[in-house]
Amino acid sequence: MSQKNFCLVAGLVFLLVAVMHALRFALGWHVTFGGWTVPMWVSWVAFVIAGFLAYKGLRLSRHS
Repeated sequence: MSQKNFCLVAGLVFLLVAVMHALRFALGWHVTFGGWTVPMWVSWVAFVIAGFLAYKGLRLSRHS
């Protein structure tokens, strides 16, 4: 796999993760792991990080 393709695939995966976190905000989904409900602020942090990584991956795929 070339570097361009890798960056494209990674960027798309992180974009999907960011979209899922955005849907959690919009639709009010609750996430529970072993009885622990994940607070909404955790998804905000994950949304920002995933969005940044998606942006960088897709940008790198265009310039590689």
